[in-house]
Amino acid sequence: MSLPFLLEIGAEEIPDWMIPGALENLRLLFEKIEIPHESVALDATPRRLVLRAEGLPERLADTQERVTGPAKSAPAQAVAGFARKQGVKPEDLTIETTARGAYYTFVRKVPGRAVQDILADALPGVILGIYFPKTMYWTGKNGPRFIRPIRWLVALLGDRVVPFEIAGVRSGNLSSGHRRLGAREIAVTTADYVERLRDHRVILSAAERRQKIQKELAGVRVKPDPALLETLVYLTEYPATIRGNFDPDFLALPEEVLVTVMRHHQKYFSVEDAAGNLAPEFVAVMNIPSDTEGFVKSGNERVLRARFNDARFFWETDRKKTLGARKADLAHVTFQAKLGSYLEKTERTMELVRQLGGEPDAVRAAELAKCDLTTELVKEFTELQGVVGGLYARADGEPEAVWQAIYDHYKPVGMEDSIPRGEAGRLVALADKLDTLRGCFAVGLVPTGSRDPFALRRAAQGVVKILVEGRIEIPLVDAIGGDQALRAFFEDRVKFYFKDARGFRYDEVNAAMARGWSNLVDLESRLERLQALRTTPDFEPLAAGFKRIRNILEQAKFSADGTVDESLLEPGPEKDLYDEYRRIAGQPIETVISRLRPKVDLFFDKVLVNAPDARIRLNRLMLVNALFREFSTMADFSEIVTNG
Repeated sequence: MSLPFLLEIGAEEIPDWMIPGALENLRLLFEKIEIPHESVALDATPRRLVLRAEGLPERLADTQERVTGPAKSAPAQAVAGFARKQGVKPEDLTIETTARGAYYTFVRKVPGRAVQDILADALPGVILGIYFPKTMYWTGKNGPRFIRPIRWLVALLGDRVVPFEIAGVRSGNLSSGHRRLGAREIAVTTADYVERLRDHRVILSAAERRQKIQKELAGVRVKPDPALLETLVYLTEYPATIRGNFDPDFLALPEEVLVTVMRHHQKYFSVEDAAGNLAPEFVAVMNIPSDTEGFVKSGNERVLRARFNDARFFWETDRKKTLGARKADLAHVTFQAKLGSYLEKTERTMELVRQLGGEPDAVRAAELAKCDLTTELVKEFTELQGVVGGLYARADGEPEAVWQAIYDHYKPVGMEDSIPRGEAGRLVALADKLDTLRGCFAVGLVPTGSRDPFALRRAAQGVVKILVEGRIEIPLVDAIGGDQALRAFFEDRVKFYFKDARGFRYDEVNAAMARGWSNLVDLESRLERLQALRTTPDFEPLAAGFKRIRNILEQAKFSADGTVDESLLEPGPEKDLYDEYRRIAGQPIETVISRLRPKVDLFFDKVLVNAPDARIRLNRLMLVNALFREFSTMADFSEIVTNG
């Protein structure tokens, strides 16, 4: 019999950003139970994680287990003891010959278990094993830990409850509706579960909640914000939008400030007018179907007005002091206990910008970049650091290159983010990130596993992205300094960027980086050439030939410098290869590969490199080594994985 299975973990509100990862983790943990099933579906709201599976058997089939006993040469007493342990007579045993010899064995039948019993045993571990960045006790120290207190558990296999208990909460068939609009307890079955929740104002499907919000936003010119939309999807169980207004006088504040207040602090969508300018409106998403009396709308407007008044007060207070006058205050702001204050970091960053070839505007931007950390606006709205500094620098009359560099210097904040707009911004961003990386590695603050409290992986990835996409040809290895651990860390980030973000094959990345990776613009160019070359019919055979050359040189422990002695070359394939090498040396390999490949193939078919005569052997090693070095400047082709 094929049965449906339903698991619902009811809890206090789970942080929205943790829900997608928790669902995927729940799927993996369920799969590890190894119960046959046809499909698995996962859903969630802020108060529940749900797994539904179809096609589970009522019980697992019987299996057989082969038990190996003593060797055939063992005493009769040992054989009898083994048989007794298996509940049979010695004559019921069989002898099997293995690679280790002949042994007594017994094949015993293992009865299949009821799936309900397997689930009852496994589900407490599955639920408490779901990974969250932080978990909590709610029944006392050393009790079970979960992201939030578990309040109810639904576990149904077909029409029967799967019985288990966690922290005094027993599994059953009782779910819970919307916190305000639904019943506290709802009896459900695997067949009516989704509709019973809907009856009690819970839309289980995140996709359906997303579509509902998008449909209601369709008639409004909201600023696109996919991340905010996802947040709201997992903050609500029955979302509905409302439009509100604010005093147009607030539009005198910078748009960045207003949008940040609405987005980060109130979870509101910003609205644009027909010209694309910020309008004195917003769209909020409620967790109830309607606001017929307008109480929610007026409440949201009142809260937003207070937040905007705070922002205006901070802006006006901060403007009483120029950004440059705040530099000395950075001495009282700690960057990191072992690395000093932000004033010290500023001085290091300015010097690094100079070393990178920065013009005076870039140095000035580096000098002012962290000054906004002392402002009231950034203390209240930390998401605006950098941006606020750029806005204040512009208001202070700093050159455009300076204020834009300050505004952008935290970019990119992720692989999808853009790099700073101008050269000054790119150099300041590079210097800031490199200083952080060099300093943290110097004092032992190295990322381990998933722990990266200073976001050093993101900083290194930002350096790589800026160098490549900004076409900045500075030697990265020199900029890193002599720290070998930091060099290895950057090498890994470079591989990640080109392989995972840019889509080059892993062996292409390894091959190109084997010939140097300090100049990332050059590395990108060589990777693009290699990728194009790979599509040609001569590429894989030639790559296989280079792999053979490397193996020959390694086995011979060849490291000599010198030139090929033409008088020792045999007429035919050996001399032909050498002549062709001389003709095409110095030319890009993509222009000569079709001429080189047949000569290499014929050489290896007809010529013994490790000739008995020591002089001839050395001369042939000289030849293949010269060939290898000449045409491996783009990449080490022996790193390419071939089909042969």
